[in-house]
Amino acid sequence: LQLVESGGGLVQAGGSLRLSCAASGFTFDDYAIGWIRQAPGKEREGVSVFRNSDGSTYYADSVKGRFTISNDRAKNTVYLQMDSLKPEDTAVYYCAAVSLLGKSSATVQPLCVADGMDYWGKGALVTVSS
Repeated sequence: LQLVESGGGLVQAGGSLRLSCAASGFTFDDYAIGWIRQAPGKEREGVSVFRNSDGSTYYADSVKGRFTISNDRAKNTVYLQMDSLKPEDTAVYYCAAVSLLGKSSATVQPLCVADGMDYWGKGALVTVSS
Protein backbone atom coordinates (compact mmCIF):
# COMPACT_ATOMS: atom_id res chain seq x y z
CA LEU A 1 0.00 0.00 0.00
CA GLN A 2 1.33 3.42 -0.96
CA LEU A 3 0.16 6.94 -0.12
CA VAL A 4 1.74 9.88 -1.94
CA GLU A 5 0.96 13.44 -0.90
CA SER A 6 1.33 16.56 -3.02
CA GLY A 7 0.27 20.18 -2.90
CA GLY A 8 2.04 21.61 0.12
CA GLY A 9 3.76 24.96 0.05
CA LEU A 10 3.95 28.49 1.37
CA VAL A 11 0.88 30.71 1.48
CA GLN A 12 -0.11 33.93 3.18
CA ALA A 13 -2.71 33.97 5.93
CA GLY A 14 -6.18 33.95 4.43
CA GLY A 15 -5.02 32.03 1.39
CA SER A 16 -5.81 28.53 0.15
CA LEU A 17 -4.00 25.32 -0.67
CA ARG A 18 -5.16 21.90 -1.81
CA LEU A 19 -3.43 18.75 -0.69
CA SER A 20 -3.76 15.53 -2.66
CA CYS A 21 -3.21 11.96 -1.52
CA ALA A 22 -2.91 9.34 -4.22
CA ALA A 23 -3.48 5.83 -2.87
CA SER A 24 -2.46 2.56 -4.48
CA GLY A 25 -2.09 -1.08 -3.58
CA PHE A 26 -5.34 -1.64 -1.72
CA THR A 27 -9.12 -1.68 -2.17
CA PHE A 28 -10.20 1.92 -1.80
CA ASP A 29 -13.54 1.18 -0.13
CA ASP A 30 -11.92 -0.97 2.56
CA TYR A 31 -10.22 2.05 4.07
CA ALA A 32 -10.78 5.51 5.43
CA ILE A 33 -8.17 8.06 4.42
CA GLY A 34 -7.41 11.05 6.54
CA TRP A 35 -5.02 13.86 7.22
CA ILE A 36 -2.93 14.09 10.34
CA ARG A 37 -0.77 17.15 10.97
CA GLN A 38 2.15 17.86 13.23
CA ALA A 39 3.32 21.37 13.98
CA PRO A 40 6.81 22.04 15.35
CA GLY A 41 6.99 21.11 19.01
CA LYS A 42 3.41 19.85 19.12
CA GLU A 43 1.72 16.48 19.12
CA ARG A 44 0.11 15.03 16.05
CA GLU A 45 -3.45 16.16 15.45
CA GLY A 46 -6.16 14.41 13.47
CA VAL A 47 -7.48 17.01 11.03
CA SER A 48 -10.01 15.25 8.84
CA VAL A 49 -10.97 11.82 7.54
CA PHE A 50 -13.02 10.47 4.62
CA ARG A 51 -14.61 7.05 4.87
CA ASN A 52 -14.48 5.80 1.30
CA SER A 53 -17.18 3.16 1.74
CA ASP A 54 -19.98 5.65 2.34
CA GLY A 55 -18.53 9.15 1.97
CA SER A 56 -18.80 10.05 5.65
CA THR A 57 -16.44 12.75 6.85
CA TYR A 58 -15.07 14.20 10.07
CA TYR A 59 -13.32 17.50 10.79
CA ALA A 60 -11.47 18.64 13.86
CA ASP A 61 -12.99 21.72 15.47
CA SER A 62 -9.83 23.68 14.63
CA VAL A 63 -10.49 23.36 10.87
CA LYS A 64 -14.27 22.96 10.67
CA GLY A 65 -15.77 25.40 8.18
CA ARG A 66 -12.39 26.12 6.55
CA PHE A 67 -11.19 22.73 5.29
CA THR A 68 -13.04 20.34 2.98
CA ILE A 69 -12.12 16.71 2.38
CA SER A 70 -13.24 14.87 -0.73
CA ASN A 71 -12.30 11.97 -2.93
CA ASP A 72 -12.06 11.01 -6.57
CA ARG A 73 -12.84 7.32 -6.78
CA ALA A 74 -11.68 7.06 -10.37
CA LYS A 75 -8.23 8.27 -9.33
CA ASN A 76 -8.10 6.65 -5.85
CA THR A 77 -7.23 10.09 -4.54
CA VAL A 78 -8.35 12.03 -1.50
CA TYR A 79 -8.11 15.82 -1.40
CA LEU A 80 -7.97 18.33 1.43
CA GLN A 81 -9.02 21.80 0.34
CA MET A 82 -7.74 24.30 2.88
CA ASP A 83 -9.22 27.79 2.81
CA SER A 84 -8.87 30.80 5.11
CA LEU A 85 -5.54 29.45 6.27
CA LYS A 86 -4.06 30.72 9.52
CA PRO A 87 -0.46 30.76 10.75
CA GLU A 88 -1.43 28.11 13.29
CA ASP A 89 -2.22 25.75 10.42
CA THR A 90 1.51 25.58 9.70
CA ALA A 91 2.54 21.94 9.99
CA VAL A 92 3.61 18.84 8.15
CA TYR A 93 0.43 17.22 6.84
CA TYR A 94 0.47 13.45 6.56
CA CYS A 95 -1.97 11.42 4.54
CA ALA A 96 -2.83 8.23 6.40
CA ALA A 97 -5.11 5.25 5.87
CA VAL A 98 -6.96 3.08 8.36
CA SER A 99 -8.60 -0.25 7.59
CA LEU A 100 -12.38 -0.38 8.11
CA LEU A 101 -12.27 -4.13 8.84
CA GLY A 102 -13.86 -4.71 12.22
CA LYS A 103 -14.59 -1.02 12.74
CA SER A 104 -17.98 0.34 13.68
CA SER A 105 -19.97 1.81 10.82
CA ALA A 106 -21.38 4.49 13.10
CA THR A 107 -19.39 7.64 13.78
CA VAL A 108 -16.34 8.55 11.75
CA GLN A 109 -14.49 10.57 14.39
CA PRO A 110 -12.74 7.56 15.99
CA LEU A 111 -11.03 6.88 12.65
CA CYS A 112 -9.20 10.23 12.71
CA VAL A 113 -6.62 9.35 15.32
CA ALA A 114 -2.90 9.26 14.58
CA ASP A 115 -2.25 6.15 16.69
CA GLY A 116 -4.99 4.26 14.87
CA MET A 117 -3.66 4.72 11.35
CA ASP A 118 -2.28 1.70 9.51
CA TYR A 119 -0.39 3.36 6.68
CA TRP A 120 1.28 6.73 6.25
CA GLY A 121 2.56 8.94 3.49
CA LYS A 122 5.81 10.86 3.80
CA GLY A 123 4.15 14.19 4.55
CA ALA A 124 3.73 17.57 2.90
CA LEU A 125 4.87 20.81 4.52
CA VAL A 126 2.32 23.62 4.71
CA THR A 127 3.60 27.00 5.84
CA VAL A 128 1.22 29.89 6.45
CA SER A 129 2.85 33.28 6.86
CA SER A 130 1.23 36.11 8.81
